[in-house]
Amino acid sequence: MTSARTTAFETLFNFRDVGGVPGLDGRPVRRQRLYRSDSPHRIDGADREAFGALGIRTVIDLRRPSEVHLHGRVPAYDGLVYQHIHPEHALWEESAYSEDLGMARYLADRYRDLATTGAAGLVAAIEVVADAEAAPVLVHCVAGKDRTGVVCALTLSLLGVADSDIAEDYARSTAASARFSEWLASSMPEAAPLPAPFLGSPAEAMILFLGELRDRHGSVPDYLIGAGLAPERIDALRGHLLD
Repeated sequence: MTSARTTAFETLFNFRDVGGVPGLDGRPVRRQRLYRSDSPHRIDGADREAFGALGIRTVIDLRRPSEVHLHGRVPAYDGLVYQHIHPEHALWEESAYSEDLGMARYLADRYRDLATTGAAGLVAAIEVVADAEAAPVLVHCVAGKDRTGVVCALTLSLLGVADSDIAEDYARSTAASARFSEWLASSMPEAAPLPAPFLGSPAEAMILFLGELRDRHGSVPDYLIGAGLAPERIDALRGHLLD
């Protein structure tokens, strides 16, 4: 069974509608305008039909160029605009994970790094989301939880969504990652199991990231404006994504 925010796919495991949560002045974030997902390069057959039926106009692919080259992109169809925006960030392998540090702290640190080195890419993605003509928009990376999670968290924060609601949505990726891991094990049994941080998305990680971003920059809008986002783009974002 799927919720009102989820569409069933066979080869997408972390696809959902970002709308439906309360934002500024209690106004809900509009549904069917912004979606998030793991990489849709695998969709075919019934999945491709279901994807096309959503009327998605723009796909924002946050993966590294090497990831796009290796796996391919979302299948093209008439009316679809594909935007490859890569927020620069270090490979996670360069920062070893330890259970002593804890997953929430490890992930929050990686998101801090992304917000530091990849600020221009994050702003570019949000500029696309802010364009009403681009909607409905799908934002994705590989698993749909980290780079995608940061872009969606920043977007929802600009819309006035509470950190607790943002973190709750982010945490839904843990169950999706488990489904992906099961699929990977059955379809590619020779593949090594994914490291724990590639699968987990504890709500605390997003709470830490957003709180510490405000500590450093004053607010989420201040961070994004300082990184190059025009204030009028925030107004445009709220204009078409809030009911």
